[in-house]
Amino acid sequence: MTDEQLHITPRVGRILMSEEAIYGLILVSGMIVVSGSSTGTAVDALITVAVTVVVFYAAHVFAGTLGRLAATDGQAGLYASLRASAHQSGGMLLAAVPPLIILLLGATRVIDDSLALWVALIVNTVLLGALGWIAVARWSTHWIPRILSAVITAAFGGVLILLKALIHH
Repeated sequence: MTDEQLHITPRVGRILMSEEAIYGLILVSGMIVVSGSSTGTAVDALITVAVTVVVFYAAHVFAGTLGRLAATDGQAGLYASLRASAHQSGGMLLAAVPPLIILLLGATRVIDDSLALWVALIVNTVLLGALGWIAVARWSTHWIPRILSAVITAAFGGVLILLKALIHH
């Protein structure tokens, strides 16, 4: 499946295909596991995930800005470096939206707390697999590398699902 088949705009596609988006999904999954292990409520997970993603995004933007300034001996300029870093890191925020929506559904009692936590983890894992598939589909028409990439990328989410299962049972 390509970006065009998914009806993703080129800009959103670039943001989602970033290492920051993949890292963001893995980060969110880890935070769901950690926050869900203490009290198990979607409210706790929602707050923990939202705050953690914003802090990691800000730290990533800050580090990226400093890195760009250092790499150019300050020639890139503060504003341009900050803007470029914020744009590059946008995938972390965008990737967090689907699981945050699911956690919000649990926090508002539209769905059960436990179900919200599990569904958010499963959706993250499926998204990771899809991103792995699409990334390789951009440079290969062969299905074996696409499947391998999807499985390996999804495995990061799968490991966190296993961790959640072990913690709760």
